[in-house]
Amino acid sequence: MDYRATLNLPETSFKMKANLTQNEPLMLKRWDAENLYQRIQERSVGRPLFVLHDGPPYANGNIHLGTAFNKILKDIILRSKRMAGFNAPYIPGWDCHGLPIEHNVDKELGDKKKTIPTLSKRRACRSYAEKWIKTQKKEFKRLGVLGDWERPYLTMSYDYEATIAREFNKFLLSGAVVRSKKPVYWCSTCVTALAEAEVEYHQHTSPSIYVKFAIDAGLGDIDEKLAGTPTFIVIWTTTPWTLPANLAVALHPDFEYAAVRVGDELLVLAKELVPRVMDEWGVSDWTIESTFAAGPLEKRTCRHPFMNRDSLLVLADYVTLEAGTGCVHTAPGHGTDDYQTGLRYGLDILSPLDDDGYYTAEAGVYEGLRVPEVNDRINGDLVESGHLLHQAAITHSYPHCWRCKQPVIYRATPQWFISMEHDDLRRKSLEQIRQVVWTPGWGMQRIYSMIENRPDWCLSRQRAWGVPITVISCRDCGAVINDETIAGTIDELFLQEGADAWFSHGVDDFLPADKTCPSCGSVEFRQETDILDVWFDSGVSHAAVCERREELTSPADLYLEGSDQHRGWFHSALLTSVGTRGRAPYKGVLTHGYVVDGQGKKMSKSVGNVVAPQEVIEQYGAEILRLWVASEDYRDDVKVSDGILRQVTESYRKIRNTIRYMLGNLADFQPDRDAVPLEQLDELDRWALARFEEVKEKIVAAYERYEFHGVYHGLNYFCGMTMSAFYLDIIKDRLYVSGTDSPLRRGAQTVLREITEGLLQLMAPILCFTAAEAWDALHGRDRQDDLAGSIFFTDFPAGNRRNHLDEATEQRWKRLARIRADITRALEKARAGKIIGHSLEAEVLVAGEGELAAFLADQWQTLKEITIVSALRLVGPQELAGLDATTGEEVEGLRVAVGPAPGEKCERCWIRSTSVGTSAGHPTICDRCLNVIGTMNLHEQS
Repeated sequence: MDYRATLNLPETSFKMKANLTQNEPLMLKRWDAENLYQRIQERSVGRPLFVLHDGPPYANGNIHLGTAFNKILKDIILRSKRMAGFNAPYIPGWDCHGLPIEHNVDKELGDKKKTIPTLSKRRACRSYAEKWIKTQKKEFKRLGVLGDWERPYLTMSYDYEATIAREFNKFLLSGAVVRSKKPVYWCSTCVTALAEAEVEYHQHTSPSIYVKFAIDAGLGDIDEKLAGTPTFIVIWTTTPWTLPANLAVALHPDFEYAAVRVGDELLVLAKELVPRVMDEWGVSDWTIESTFAAGPLEKRTCRHPFMNRDSLLVLADYVTLEAGTGCVHTAPGHGTDDYQTGLRYGLDILSPLDDDGYYTAEAGVYEGLRVPEVNDRINGDLVESGHLLHQAAITHSYPHCWRCKQPVIYRATPQWFISMEHDDLRRKSLEQIRQVVWTPGWGMQRIYSMIENRPDWCLSRQRAWGVPITVISCRDCGAVINDETIAGTIDELFLQEGADAWFSHGVDDFLPADKTCPSCGSVEFRQETDILDVWFDSGVSHAAVCERREELTSPADLYLEGSDQHRGWFHSALLTSVGTRGRAPYKGVLTHGYVVDGQGKKMSKSVGNVVAPQEVIEQYGAEILRLWVASEDYRDDVKVSDGILRQVTESYRKIRNTIRYMLGNLADFQPDRDAVPLEQLDELDRWALARFEEVKEKIVAAYERYEFHGVYHGLNYFCGMTMSAFYLDIIKDRLYVSGTDSPLRRGAQTVLREITEGLLQLMAPILCFTAAEAWDALHGRDRQDDLAGSIFFTDFPAGNRRNHLDEATEQRWKRLARIRADITRALEKARAGKIIGHSLEAEVLVAGEGELAAFLADQWQTLKEITIVSALRLVGPQELAGLDATTGEEVEGLRVAVGPAPGEKCERCWIRSTSVGTSAGHPTICDRCLNVIGTMNLHEQS
């Protein structure tokens, strides 16, 4: 007789090999065919609303691992909210305008870019964006991200473009938009102004020079000892190219200054800095002739070293003693502080550069030369004229263009700005920041300081692909011509034709008949040609999406992006919402770090450490990518490498195999027929349910706190240790060997059913493919088309206090687990010494004294079951004399010895027993198995 045939061996359609790369696309097709997202939303009607508003990725190129991380993180949150009882819609979106797309279209156009009409170029940009939206949509869906992919929002759709113009016109009509010539970041490579959020800081090497400016009348009136000696103010700069625009030198009103004699000259600089500067120059022979306050120097003049004009001595409290000389070179057209100082002293806002970074005629002999390449020429001329006192190279953090990665300049040009002070925009924004829940908490202070110190928002860009600045002005006097009627006409045309309407219609189409300039009476008008900063486009998504989509609301519950968006989307969204609605567009903001390689280094193609999500999916499957996202503490930078992904894959394998094992042992279990009531369950089974209650509570709480690494570790430990290494290992005997309908086997199956179902629900937001596959196997949905039975139509398992154990029982099982750990350690030692093979070949002798011995005796049968050995004997300590006994590490006073068990191996249950061979009819099995088979035969006959 084949006794193995009488075992309850597992059968399941849930395969051992995941084959994720093949199975996931099939499941995605099924979800599409079932209209899963739409059906979930229909089911969610009436539930509390939770809105996570999607920050739009840029429609330019394949997604990268950072984008994939972001999208998966959002999907995990939304899936967990749905299973927590919320209506959690997801409307994905794309950012479609701006320089990166236009730049790539320019490369495709080649020389044609110089002659192509604006509307034709805009159509080419729109087509380019559409191509990448289609590609990225496919890539996002492959990650398992569930959402309304058929109705995403696009910043280039006509209704969205109309909203952008409408929101801008609200600012314009309120008086918050001003046109001014002030310094802004300017990229002479991309030929456009840049906002703060479009500037990146990288290390850059610049010339460090000290230049002297001759004080016209000397300082004899301050101290007669200084009369008759050539006297110079000394400045320090790392941007020699700004010297042609110098109009002043700033001193701090509270610093003490010194006239230092070096040779036949007097050099003026801050007294505190004199020793350090002289040391840097390598000058040892110097003397301070006189010291004085800065006040008497105010409004004196000194001579520009090479331009035919004077520079004014001014006072400014931003001058520091951290570097330089305490005398600051001031060019009002090339710096924010310089600009404000220039306004205060009535100086010109001089910026002698054209859009491409070449000097104009105002730069004198340097006309036609390009910055910053001109630095060497200027330095050489200063050496020749004797005005350069010292030069060196300095490496420092310097602003670069986010697109072309080239150093930018600070240049005064006429631009459109939103005033940070109009209608208290800055103060109101700071107040709103305090009302938002920031995760991590430091995010609040970060954006607070940015808003607190930021300049006016430069809105204008000198490009073609975007939403135009919808300003009409008088050709004669420059007055802005705008009112509610004009704004209404713009809105109507943009809704019909998109932002292209601004370029296809003449100015008269936007104006009422017989319109005249209210300032000068002129009838000649012009349309602005600049476009809006793309951060304004995405910033008003709260108006274009959250307020307009029927399934959403504003303010949103959560904005979630990388930490760089404190100065990007979070920033622009805050200003556009506070400026027009008086409130923040979000209740909460969650940020994650950058994705870096395994050593914490930034990913770079040139370094060769870039990991593409498509490659990970092809090798491992999207499920591994999703589990990796959950495993990382996103509050810091997120590491990824082959080693890390292999480790995550191993964790996935353990979780999957645990699920597979439990499913296999439920193949013949029908809950309504076979379930055992809680009060009739074995204590070990109730212990397992208690452990599941613990992990259930922890995981649901971790989802609520967005701490998904806590979910990952909870699932990993519960599957790997609590279940596989303990409970499942122990109950194998009763699952495989006990009678099919025995109370012990059905009790274990009752527990497995409850834990399997709940565990799949807990892991579904992260391991959505695996959970769905296993759920369908558990419920027979692989043979049905009933969408209502999908795991995604269920909620997290509810807590069940009845499953908890009392404190005394809990402590007793903790002690049993420690004893088992010490016995397992002794078995491993015996296995390593070739004394036994499998633990079922072992006889274990256990000794303890006093209370421990009493506990062992009382729990003997339970210990026999949980240690999985053939024989377990309690002995006195003296009986272990001469044996290679192991001292307990978990339990003090415990001694364990291991030897071969007596008797023969039962062919059916593998336990060694002296009863094997005592039955003439069944000589290869033990008495217990003989009884089980007999009972099963009687059951079958009946």
